[in-house]
Amino acid sequence: EAVHTGFQILPFHFQGKLNGHDGTLGGVKANQGKEGMAEFDFTIRPVAGWGNYPPLDTSTSSNATTSFQESTHYRQYSTAGWLASFPVFEPHWQITMAHARASGSVNWNGTVYQFDDAPFYGEKNWGGAFPTKWHWSQCNSFDNHPDLSFTAGGGIRKLPFSFFLPGSKRTETLGLIGIHYKGTFYEITPWTGEMEWSVWPWGRWEFRGRCTDKKDGESMFEAEVVAVTEEDVDGVLLRAPTKDEGMQYFCRDSGFGRVVLSLYPIEWDQELGDYIRSPNKKPIIDRACSSQCTVEVGGGPWWDVWKVKSKMSSTMKRLIRLPSMLRKS
Repeated sequence: EAVHTGFQILPFHFQGKLNGHDGTLGGVKANQGKEGMAEFDFTIRPVAGWGNYPPLDTSTSSNATTSFQESTHYRQYSTAGWLASFPVFEPHWQITMAHARASGSVNWNGTVYQFDDAPFYGEKNWGGAFPTKWHWSQCNSFDNHPDLSFTAGGGIRKLPFSFFLPGSKRTETLGLIGIHYKGTFYEITPWTGEMEWSVWPWGRWEFRGRCTDKKDGESMFEAEVVAVTEEDVDGVLLRAPTKDEGMQYFCRDSGFGRVVLSLYPIEWDQELGDYIRSPNKKPIIDRACSSQCTVEVGGGPWWDVWKVKSKMSSTMKRLIRLPSMLRKS
C-alpha cells in the first residue's frame, strides 16, 4: 500500500518515501529548508557483521557471493566489548554489517540512481548524544580485495558510574580498528593490545595498533591504516545529536577518502623486549588501496592534530575482559 511518507526497514530490505525539506535554511522544523523528496527501495546481501564470517566465493562469478545460512554458524560480537551492548556508554554504538552489498534504487528529488551490488555498511547509534569529540573511518570497497573491510573509530566518552567515585576520571579516550578479511575478523582494542591515532582537523586520518592477546590457535597482528582527502574535498557538514542542544551541525563527512591498509603478523622479540613484525612471514594484507573510503571528524575542539594512544582504566579493562577470562577458565 502506497503512503505519502514513511519507511520500512527489514533485515535485508529497505524501502520508504520521505517528503520534507533539507534543512538548509536553519533547522529541522517546518519552513527551515528547501522542500525535497527522497524515495528508496533496495535489498541487502550481508557479507560480514562484527566477527568471523564465511569467506566470499570469488571463483564462480564476477560478483562475490556468500550464504546467509552459512553465516548463522559464525559467532558475532558486540562492538567495543560486551558492556557496549547495554545502555552503559554514550552513545550506544553497534556495527551490524561491516561489509555488505546493496541492489536497488534511490530517487532524490526526481533523479533516480540505480545500483547493483554496491558497497553497503550498517551501524546503529542510540542514546542521548555523540561523544564530545570523535573520528570515524570505514571502507569495504578495496581494489582487488573484494573480501576486505575495515572500520576505525575513536572518541572521548563518559565513564559510567564515575560520579560515585570521588576524584575518579569522568571520561576516557578510546579507539578501535576492526578488519574483516577472507573470513577472519581482526580486532584491535585497548583491552586486547594497543591502538593509537593521529587525526588532523580535516584531510588525514592515521591509525595504528596491535593485538597481543593471543587466543588458542590465533596469531598476533598489527595494522596500519592511512586515509587522506584531496585539497578540494571539503566534506559535508552533518547534524549529530548533542547533549544540551539537540541535533546540531556537529560533524564533517566525505566518501572520497583515499586509503592504504596493511596488516602484519607479529611476534615477541626477546632481545628488544617488544613485539616486531614477523621477519619470516609475509604481510597478511600488503598495502590494499581504495579511493572510496568514508571519513569523518566530529565534536571538538579541533585546533590541531589529535594524537592519542588509547588507554582504558584498569577497572573497565577487567570488566570487558571478564567473558574471555571465564571462557579460558
